[in-house]
Amino acid sequence: MGKLQELQLHVADGEVKEEKSAQYENSKKLGSHEPRNYKWWINIIMYALFVILGQSASTLLGRLYYDKGGKSIWIAMVSQLAGFPILVPCYFLAPPKSCTKTVQMQQPSAVVLALVYFSFGICLAAYTLMYAIGLLHLPVSTFSLVCASQLAFNALFSFFLHSQKFTPFILNSLVLLTISSTLLIFQTNPASHTEVSKEKYAIGFVCTIGASAGYGLMLSLTQLTFKKLLKGETRAKVFEIVIYQSLVATLVAIVGLFTSGEWKCLSTEMVEFELGKFSYVMTLIETAIASQFFVLGAIGLIFEVSSLFSNAISVLGLPVIPILAVVFFHDKMDAVKVIAMVLAIWGFVSYVYQCYLDNNSSKNEYQSGSEVSKSPLLEEVS
Repeated sequence: MGKLQELQLHVADGEVKEEKSAQYENSKKLGSHEPRNYKWWINIIMYALFVILGQSASTLLGRLYYDKGGKSIWIAMVSQLAGFPILVPCYFLAPPKSCTKTVQMQQPSAVVLALVYFSFGICLAAYTLMYAIGLLHLPVSTFSLVCASQLAFNALFSFFLHSQKFTPFILNSLVLLTISSTLLIFQTNPASHTEVSKEKYAIGFVCTIGASAGYGLMLSLTQLTFKKLLKGETRAKVFEIVIYQSLVATLVAIVGLFTSGEWKCLSTEMVEFELGKFSYVMTLIETAIASQFFVLGAIGLIFEVSSLFSNAISVLGLPVIPILAVVFFHDKMDAVKVIAMVLAIWGFVSYVYQCYLDNNSSKNEYQSGSEVSKSPLLEEVS
């Protein structure tokens, strides 16, 4: 009996130590603000700049391609997707394994990961195609403001996939962003920038809304993947997701380019491009590079914080595009667009204020030694 009791005590002691170790690692990952030192903030700032600058540059370059003679939707789509090889060196330089050795987590099989990356690639190809169609038929300022609706879609999907709680500030943000996009339907002369008919304008508007919905869904699913499948992984998985989903999406775009027959017109399109052949090629290359920085920044913010935070940073960069469009493309900034832009900024500020409140609440609970706050907006992806 004495040996049996000793054995039971030994097992119980081991379980307590393991439980304490797991709780320590979990609290270190979710609740401790000590690890969020300057390195963490540098990563957040870097990813945010990738999102804002990459999104602005890729959108303006895409508009430049169309305005100067480009006509192929599929080549515009390829240019948005095919820049992933520049990230391959970063992937091999990133640490492949998690530094956490205390808690061993079962990782998904290669088949499961392949299926996930393939599905993400198809989704990426679908909403990129809709973005390309929307950018073809809409002024770049209108296009960027309609894209602000992606935060509302992302919040909706987060409600179902991550049990997102809607506070008054979040609801205010979603309502303002929805009104901001809806206002653009009532422009008196929406097609004044080009010879685009109202029917094509409507197609562009619907495609942009659909693309925004697809983008919001993609972000929520990516966060779900980090939480359920890629637990304990490092930033190497960020590069891996971007590279493999972009590879699949690029292959889909290339297939579409050849099956549509648009590849036959590329040589003529290059010759007729108003800025010359070299500028034609450089426009496509720069679009590809800018787009990959945007995607990398967006997924990096999901990894570090959450999908809603990533989308909020994306929405923050959208008002920059209409201003640049007025300067470079002479888009008309009428009263409706100004009101829509103000509402979009207001909606973003409302969301950021809720993030600020949640972050302060989390810090106070941590400092008082209470249970880690499960913030719906600043939920750490593990």
